[in-house]
Amino acid sequence: MSNSPNSPFTHMNEQGRARMVDVSDKPQSKRTAEAATAVRMRPETLAAIKEGKIAKGDVLAVAQVAGIMAAKKTSDWIPMCHPLPLTGVDIRFSDNGDDLLEIHAIVRTTGQTGVEMEALTAVSAAALTVYDMCKALQKDMEIGPTMLLTKTGGKSGDYTR
Repeated sequence: MSNSPNSPFTHMNEQGRARMVDVSDKPQSKRTAEAATAVRMRPETLAAIKEGKIAKGDVLAVAQVAGIMAAKKTSDWIPMCHPLPLTGVDIRFSDNGDDLLEIHAIVRTTGQTGVEMEALTAVSAAALTVYDMCKALQKDMEIGPTMLLTKTGGKSGDYTR
């Protein structure tokens, strides 16, 4: 299984084994990525979050910090991700007023590789934190779908879902 220059599998070496892509010759550019996910829950759980009635504390504040921390540590648990100097991470929450909490993350860097995985990791960690903090109230919450919404910069150009 050869990793030819035209192969879409850049994370594989000539033996077909995983490798971390060498980006040392790539030019630096401004890069952004936005990802989203959602947590579906009972209306009374969402109301408790919004009213600050969760025993473990301010759910959205803790989830926001968790998302930022996760973005910064993405390369620690996604094996082929490069450690990146992030220049910005913004986590935002919205809801449908009923049973759905939406989570968006925008991640920025100036570097040689993109921040898609950091944005996806940020929303995932934020959603898992919401679940953790509310599981005493409701164990059957659902997380997802999780998706990349946009990305800018780099050789492959911009992407919008």
